[in-house]
Amino acid sequence: MGVGIVGWGVYVPRYRIRVEEIAKQWGDDPETIKNGLLLYEKTVPNMDEDTITISYMAAKYALARAEIDPKEIGALYIGSESHPYAVKPSGTVVAEALGITPDVHIADYEFACKAGSEAVFVAYSHVKSGNMKYAMGIGADTSQGAPGDALEYSAAAGGSAFIIGAENVVAEILYTYSFTTDTPDFWRREHEMYPQHGGRFTGEPAYFRHVISCGKKLLEMSGLKPSDFSYAIFHMPNGKFPLRAGKILGFKKEQIEPGWVVPWQGNTYSGSSLNGLSATLDVAKPGELIFMVSFGSGAGSDGFIFKVTERIEEVRDKAPKFKELINANKIYLDYGLYAKFRGKIILNPQI
Repeated sequence: MGVGIVGWGVYVPRYRIRVEEIAKQWGDDPETIKNGLLLYEKTVPNMDEDTITISYMAAKYALARAEIDPKEIGALYIGSESHPYAVKPSGTVVAEALGITPDVHIADYEFACKAGSEAVFVAYSHVKSGNMKYAMGIGADTSQGAPGDALEYSAAAGGSAFIIGAENVVAEILYTYSFTTDTPDFWRREHEMYPQHGGRFTGEPAYFRHVISCGKKLLEMSGLKPSDFSYAIFHMPNGKFPLRAGKILGFKKEQIEPGWVVPWQGNTYSGSSLNGLSATLDVAKPGELIFMVSFGSGAGSDGFIFKVTERIEEVRDKAPKFKELINANKIYLDYGLYAKFRGKIILNPQI
């Protein structure tokens, strides 16, 4: 058997804010937002939740499915655009909490919304080269959107973790490919609280150019057709972009829907396509093929083709599934509490 995922886990906060609540503050029409973006609500991290705590929970569930000794993991990588510390790795805290340290390689990654798939790509490369038995890649975020900015409707929180190995694989990685250019569609400088973006420029030259180019090359490399796949997953900055990207590449809506988690929450964060992969693994059957293309502003896309194995039936129920987490015990916030949770109100006694 080849190299692939041996365990996966996902975590999302229980707090939510509805589109209507945000729209009310800024005089927007909520129906226009919902129909235009296919977004209805988003997750909000609690005041004691951050990229580290989200990564730990997702990784704990991945270990439950992998059924391995944490000490066997040779590398742990966390991709995020919202690491809690500017100078201090998130990965060391997570690895220590999981019992993986000290014989482990740690690195934090950044590449906007594809930092998570970047982490998985490197973890896969380590195992494929024979450098280590297992490696873990995580995508997690508590991303922010400026008050009144369109990103406020989608910038959410959550994450997924994947343990890569060559034994007891649940989804073998058959092909990988990355497409990258210097396209400055989204950025945040040091000391700035909120990211800036190029508006509509983030669509055609950024998202669609990279996702479509990566997807086409992945199909060409594999010799497979869209109809050969049971599922297709694309980065989800809103509800319409992944559906359009899939249609351009030749995929049908029903192939995209299992991992299409936008109707339940905003997904502009590093776990977006990876959360879609987690949701898909929750329902995929042995022998089925999964097509996935991430996207990160700046800009680039990572592509993967997975083949599900018989092992998935043995471990699927050993940790919470995505839909269970996204629908359970939801607590809705008004805009005031949301602003408090996200630190949008800055009190400066010197002013």
